[in-house]
Amino acid sequence: MKEYHPGRYSYVLLSGKLYSHLLAVDEAAQSYLDTTIPRMAAAATVTEELKASDQMAWVGRMNAIHAQVEELIGTDLIYC
Repeated sequence: MKEYHPGRYSYVLLSGKLYSHLLAVDEAAQSYLDTTIPRMAAAATVTEELKASDQMAWVGRMNAIHAQVEELIGTDLIYC
């Protein structure tokens, strides 16, 4: 885990780079989410057939996958 630098936020904010930095992180996180969820769902055999036959199981599995991907995004992109 990287060390926290209290002056880093102030530097990025005052240099005018905060918005572009946050936008880049947001775009990377959304791309990660959009590509990883379908791959994890396919690996876990969460299919349209499951959705048609047992909607509650499908929703539960998709929610679990979504939460896992959000945790990965936090670890890999935000808190790195």
